[in-house]
Amino acid sequence: MEMAIRMSTALPRQNAKVQCAAWLAGQVTGALIDEVMLAPKPGLVDPRHRGAHDDMHWQLLCRSAQALRPGFEAMAVAGYRQPASIALRERIGALGREAEAAMLTATGGVNTHRGAIWALGLLAVAAAQVPDDLAPASIAARACLLARIPDGAAPACTDHPGERACRRYGVGGARGQAQAGFPHVVEAGVPTLRNTRANGGSEHAARLDALLAIMATLDDTCVLSRGGPDALEAMQAGARRALAHGCATLPGRRELRRLDRELLARRVSPGGAADLLAASLLLDRISRS
Repeated sequence: MEMAIRMSTALPRQNAKVQCAAWLAGQVTGALIDEVMLAPKPGLVDPRHRGAHDDMHWQLLCRSAQALRPGFEAMAVAGYRQPASIALRERIGALGREAEAAMLTATGGVNTHRGAIWALGLLAVAAAQVPDDLAPASIAARACLLARIPDGAAPACTDHPGERACRRYGVGGARGQAQAGFPHVVEAGVPTLRNTRANGGSEHAARLDALLAIMATLDDTCVLSRGGPDALEAMQAGARRALAHGCATLPGRRELRRLDRELLARRVSPGGAADLLAASLLLDRISRS
């Protein structure tokens, strides 16, 4: 496998498990930073501004992503060539909570990547389970099996804003997305990335289009928790308008800026879509390695 050859050349004295886990953690961290640096993202933090957040900026998000790298590596080590089981699920759950604590330490208590720890952590473990099969759909299917196994050590209720939005509006949130096999990643994010590239669009346009494709249909609990159903409908409609033209075109970029202004005015930020964009970038990059 090309990935294994390249890792072996770079890290000749490490065993396969450590090589694979280190490589995957680097890919996860890279995907998170690529998401942060993409601009303009409607309502989201990027190098232009803080988006709809008063407590975040792009440097903080990059710091958070780097702080999470050891946690993602530990999860990948735990999952390396291991079948789905209660023991594995509980182990990666514990590692995820440790990673969240490291994130909060690095950010001074700001929740920068809680949803990403769940989504990208599961995907990293699923990739490590069968490192010879890194097709996006295969990784997502394995992550789905893990997500459906209960973690007996997890708190029954965290009362995080996303969890409250799930209860109030009857949506699945990050947990539902994982338990469904990440449909917004494998059916929207990754295909849109590849379609825009195939049609001659730049990598920048491809990533913006992928974000819009996710936003167009996602019941984003970050938006629901801040702005309710009206804000969610505005986000989805605006994303569809921009995507109809594509961000490789001037009309598409105008609609993107219009959506950005609307979400900023509403003080809502599609953080769930951002996490799934990072997941899409991750699966796309490792499947092409």
